[in-house]
Amino acid sequence: MPSRRQVIQTGATLLGLAAALPLLPHRALALEPGQLLQRKIPASGELLPVIGLGTSRTFHVRLDDASLAPLEAVMRTFIQGGASLIDTAPSYGNAEAVTGELLRRTGHQGRAFLASKLSATGRDRGLAQFEASLRALQSERLDLVQVHNLQDTRTQLALLRELKAQGRVRYVGITHYREAAHDDLLAVLAREPVDFVQLNYSVAERNAERRLLPYCADHGIATLINRPFARGQLFQRVRGRPLPDWAKETDADSWAQLLLKFILAEPAVTVAIPATSKAHYMADNLGAGLGRLPDAALREKIVQAFA
Repeated sequence: MPSRRQVIQTGATLLGLAAALPLLPHRALALEPGQLLQRKIPASGELLPVIGLGTSRTFHVRLDDASLAPLEAVMRTFIQGGASLIDTAPSYGNAEAVTGELLRRTGHQGRAFLASKLSATGRDRGLAQFEASLRALQSERLDLVQVHNLQDTRTQLALLRELKAQGRVRYVGITHYREAAHDDLLAVLAREPVDFVQLNYSVAERNAERRLLPYCADHGIATLINRPFARGQLFQRVRGRPLPDWAKETDADSWAQLLLKFILAEPAVTVAIPATSKAHYMADNLGAGLGRLPDAALREKIVQAFA
């Protein structure tokens, strides 16, 4: 059965037993830090590479060498490819602990932009969850903490502002993963100042284009994009089909890159955060942050290709 990267050359090997970059004929692996397209966090002007790494499901593994070896290759590919933002959460099982351990093993602590979440009710539980995240991620502070799926939003945002004032959190935000919650996100934004919003957006889920992304652009709010592949469902629509010739006009080498470039062509998008447990997929995702982005006409061709 074809994989989601039907046009990738997948003859990858590992340098060393558990911790080396895959040898793929892919330009993403030749990147020096800073070559990926970057966008500003409006609240500060700090630049972030536009491709991040999600950890839901893929990083929920045992903390043993056999389970961590392939993810160690993912982490090396990610950081050495010039990316930085890793999105995780206490509710993602072992993902925070795995992220922290991988950064330690690869010697990349301090090079990642660490984003986690609060999914607690009440200030004391939120604070306890935050402290547990620091321990799991092996870090003294977090770059971004988000209220997960708008749970106890007022209380948790108040806590996060305290932690930000103490220098333990750099940015605060809110998240959701469903289009039905976009109006709720907008309602929170209207009354609560935040630095980031995380939301779902893809070729298959375009509701954010109507109001949410324009609002963020107008009000200086950074955006993280989850579900860029609609949890893999979009790849089912193009299974067995070659990449169209016009994809070359976007410098895309794969269907995944086309999907990510569609998202990145929206100027209100700051970082897309696809998840993966395979180093060659990570390298391919990084390739979406290189070269040209589609204009309006090419974006429509991408939409039609996945219709």
